[in-house]
Amino acid sequence: MRLDKYLKVSRLIKRRTVANEACDAGRVQINGKPAKASAEVKEGDILTVSFGNREVRVEVLDVQETVRKEEAKELFRYLS
Repeated sequence: MRLDKYLKVSRLIKRRTVANEACDAGRVQINGKPAKASAEVKEGDILTVSFGNREVRVEVLDVQETVRKEEAKELFRYLS
């Protein structure tokens, strides 16, 4: 699945256009490398998303095309 779509489906970023902009600005990394919005996300990947002065690291547990809001948290696990 594309990175921008995964960020939206998992609710890490609310809108796909915002996810695209974050990727273009270099604020999203997959396994420690800057990633484009079109990069493929698979289970086991480590995503790092920078929100201003805050950084969020998550491990991808599952990749699904659509998921209900309540189940979105099951797609990833927060890392310290």
